[in-house]
Amino acid sequence: MKKLLALVFAAGLAFVGCGDDRDKETYPKKTQEQEKVVLKVGATPVPHAEILEFVKPDLAEQGIDLQIVSFTDYVLPNISLNDGSLDANFHQHKPFLDSLKADKGLKLESIATIHIEPIGLYSRKLKSIDELPQGASIAIPNDPSNGGRALLLLEAKGLIKLKDSSNLTSTELDIVENAKDIKIKPVEAALLPRTLDDVDAAVINGNYALQAGLKSGDALVLEGKESPYANILVVQESRVNDETLQKLKNALQSQKVKDFIQTQYKGEIVPAF
Repeated sequence: MKKLLALVFAAGLAFVGCGDDRDKETYPKKTQEQEKVVLKVGATPVPHAEILEFVKPDLAEQGIDLQIVSFTDYVLPNISLNDGSLDANFHQHKPFLDSLKADKGLKLESIATIHIEPIGLYSRKLKSIDELPQGASIAIPNDPSNGGRALLLLEAKGLIKLKDSSNLTSTELDIVENAKDIKIKPVEAALLPRTLDDVDAAVINGNYALQAGLKSGDALVLEGKESPYANILVVQESRVNDETLQKLKNALQSQKVKDFIQTQYKGEIVPAF
C-alpha cells in the first residue's frame, strides 16, 4: 500500500512539473503581446503609406505594431487625429496644416519633416507653357494652401501676377495681371488628374501625380527642389514628446528611409531631412 501511495504521489509531482513547463513556454509570449504598442497612423496611399510600410519591420523590432489607415483626402486625417482616432498622420505640408488648424481649431503639431513632393503643371494637350492659348483653362487645388501654392507656381513662370507674392493662401481673386486671360478652375486635389481631359492644364500635387502614373519629367512646369512645402509627421499637441511617436519620427528620418526614397522614387520626391 505504501509503495502504491508513493507511486501516485510521484506521478502527481511529474504532472505538476509538466504543467509548470507549459506555463513557462506560453507566459513569455503573452507578455510580449501585452507589451506590443499599437500605433495608428493616417496616410494617403502614395508615397506616404508606402514609406510607412517600409519602416514597419524596424518598428516591430521595437515593440510597435504600426497600423496604417488609408485616406484619399487631406482633411479627414487631421479630424481623425484631433479626435483621437489616430495617433499620428503623414500626408500634408505645414502650410496646409496651419491653414486647417486656424479654420477648425485643431490642436495638432508637426514633429518631423520627411520629404518634398514638387507640385507641377501637367497637360495632355500641350507640350510647353508657350502653347497655352488665350483664355486657357487651368485647374488648381481648391484648398487654400495648395491653391495658393499653385498660383505661386504660375506666377513664378510669368503666367500671372498676384497682389502679394508672399501670401501662401492667395486665390484667383488676388490675381492682378493675367495677360492670357487664364481661367482658374479650383478642384479637389485628389481629383485633379481626372481633369486633364477637360482642361488645358492642371497643377497637381506630387503625391496625386505619382498615384496617377504621372512623371515629374512630363510636367510643363515643376516646382523647384528648394520648395518650403515639405511633408510632415503630425501628432496631437499634447503628445509631441511621446516616446513611441518619437520612435516613429526617428524611423522616418533614418538613413534607410532616405535611401529608400531616393531609390524607389528616382527624384519624383526628395528627402527633406
